[in-house]
Amino acid sequence: GFSLASHDLDIRGAGNLLGEEQSGHVKEVGLELYQSMLEEAVAQIRSGGPIVEEEGQWSPQINLGSAVLIPESYVEDLNVRMALYRRLAHGETTDEIDGFAAELIDRFGPLPDEVQHLLKIVAIKHACRAAGIEKIEAGPRGAVLAFRDNRFANPAGMVEFISKQSGTAKLRPDHRLVIQRNWDSIDDRLNGVQQLARGLAKVAEAVPA
Repeated sequence: GFSLASHDLDIRGAGNLLGEEQSGHVKEVGLELYQSMLEEAVAQIRSGGPIVEEEGQWSPQINLGSAVLIPESYVEDLNVRMALYRRLAHGETTDEIDGFAAELIDRFGPLPDEVQHLLKIVAIKHACRAAGIEKIEAGPRGAVLAFRDNRFANPAGMVEFISKQSGTAKLRPDHRLVIQRNWDSIDDRLNGVQQLARGLAKVAEAVPA
């Protein structure tokens, strides 16, 4: 059924399945990532909606179209895996994440790709919170960023940031920031998104007095 829907999507375009002007959105992030986003949205609806976060807390949504998890083949015990996820959720600094990675290697052996990607995502989320980025969706052709409450802490800095991107960045009428890149591999995507989020965090923190 999903394969048939995918072919239909190829032929007719995406329409407004997930919100504003999604046909353009597909072109910006790529069909494969869009399909992954659609699957995620359907699964979320079936499960009763998004998880409610603790009061005063928010977690950026990062979708890069890659597997980010601690595989059962790496850590067999479910309770241990869940405990590791909980610890990792509270990791903020680079030193904390690096220390966590070193502990995993010491206890379970070399990190599989999925775990390396997971650690990178945690670092990206930290930069996103500093930048006020609520959501990043990235694919081979670039990324689309949404900001918390559609606001950026340093609007003048954002204008300057966009002007320095040599025509590869634009702010859409819906306040989404679109970044055009060539990120063919997941590692390119992870590194590129991390660099992007860190750069925007520096801009957001440089608010004029």
